[in-house]
Amino acid sequence: MGMSSFGCKVCVTGGAGYIGSWLVKKLLQKGYTVHATLRNLDDVSKVSLLKSLPDADARLVLFEADIYNPIEFESAIEGCEFVFHVATPLQHTENSQYKNTTEAAIAGAKSIAESCLKSGTVKRLIYTASVVAASPLKEDGSGFGDFMDETCWTPLHLSFACSNVHLKAYVDSKTLAEREILSYGNSKNAGLEVVTLACGLVGGDALLSFTPLSVAVFICQLTSSAIEYQSLRFLEELLGKIPIIHIDDVCDAHIFCIENPSINGRFLCASSFVSSAEIASYYQQHYPKFQVKPEYLDGPTREIGLGSTKLIEKGFVYKYDTKMILEDCIKCARTRGDTGL
Repeated sequence: MGMSSFGCKVCVTGGAGYIGSWLVKKLLQKGYTVHATLRNLDDVSKVSLLKSLPDADARLVLFEADIYNPIEFESAIEGCEFVFHVATPLQHTENSQYKNTTEAAIAGAKSIAESCLKSGTVKRLIYTASVVAASPLKEDGSGFGDFMDETCWTPLHLSFACSNVHLKAYVDSKTLAEREILSYGNSKNAGLEVVTLACGLVGGDALLSFTPLSVAVFICQLTSSAIEYQSLRFLEELLGKIPIIHIDDVCDAHIFCIENPSINGRFLCASSFVSSAEIASYYQQHYPKFQVKPEYLDGPTREIGLGSTKLIEKGFVYKYDTKMILEDCIKCARTRGDTGL
């Protein structure tokens, strides 16, 4: 199934982020030559993180590029066979050509896809999408469907419980950017395959010096962080339950999508589908000293299934279950000195 990887050039946008840095590490381990983009090459901590990776001196090239000026990605994409578009704007850049992060995300997706076509070398574009774009909520807001799968698209006209302006903006940008990317995978762009991986809440270890936001969301019932708990509950109210996945599985899935001879379209990427109460119950059972708040154990119980098997049917195998994800999140936070863990 795999194709020869040695010497093959790939591009990773957002190379210094949580997923991006782990993906760069794994690609280098497998023998790929990696073009990684960062917003600012003068950011010593991010540059040194990537340059310290094994084989980085021989097969890693860093490029400066910003989603708010997406034409900058063209030089990083040039000469590559595969492009991983991982970067996503989380904070709006004032006085830019875009009015918000959603506009920037859509324009960035379009520009990167156009650069792939222009390159003449890119065979496949893989977009790191999010499950927030795949809500099984019914269009009329009357409840959830029975399953969450690749046919589900978040009804953006609805208001969502536990939301705020930042969470709503993230849902809008990830949903509309994914639709934009997928539009390039149709027959008019023959020669470019497009894959979107709608990833669940990502946990596990990290290369970053701080605890990644998604890991902080996983452990919020241990740290009693109200902000992160709101994000956890928002995911639950948006999706019915919470699709989760380990960082290593996420990156293996991305690499699987370039080593498969032919793959295109939309794939959900999550190994488990759990409720916030189930996560809290695990912590209560295995970490009683933290005295999990009773309200964390009283979350909603919904009979919604994760109906997606597309990635598994292609041959992908998840390695991490819920327990392993939660345990690695705790280890990640502890090694970074998070208070109380």
